Amino acid sequence: MTAGRPVDLTARSPFVAAMAFEVAEASGARVTGHVELGPDQHTPWGVVHGGVYCSVVESAASIGASLAVQESGRFAVGVNNNTDFLRPMTAGRVDVVAEPVQQGRTLQLWQVLLTRADDGKLVARGQVRLQNVPLPG
Repeated sequence: MTAGRPVDLTARSPFVAAMAFEVAEASGARVTGHVELGPDQHTPWGVVHGGVYCSVVESAASIGASLAVQESGRFAVGVNNNTDFLRPMTAGRVDVVAEPVQQGRTLQLWQVLLTRADDGKLVARGQVRLQNVPLPG
C-alpha cells in the first residue's frame, strides 16, 4: 500500500466492504476515502445510524495507524473510539480524512473527519486511541 494511489482494502476486510467505505489514499500519515450513504444504513426513523460513522472512523484510523507501524512487524488495534454526530443525513456521499494527532512507540491517537461531499459540512468527527501490537504469527 502506498500513499497517493487507490488502495483496495475490501479484499482483506469484508467488514470494510460491507459498510461501503472506499479507501482512496492510505499511509501511516493520512487516510482518505468516502462512503455512500442511503437507506441500507438507516435507523427505523430514516436517518443514517451513528454506528456507521463510528465504524468508518475506527476503520480509517486503524488502517493508517497500522500502516504507520507495519514495517516494525506490528499493527494497531483500537482501544477507545469517541465519535461525535454533528448533523443527520439520509443519503449522499461522505468524504473521510484521517490523520494522526500523536504517534508513539506503544500508542497512537488519530482524528477522523467525515464531511458531506456536496457542501463540505462536517457530519461527524471521531478520535481513536490505538495500541501498537505485534502481528500474529
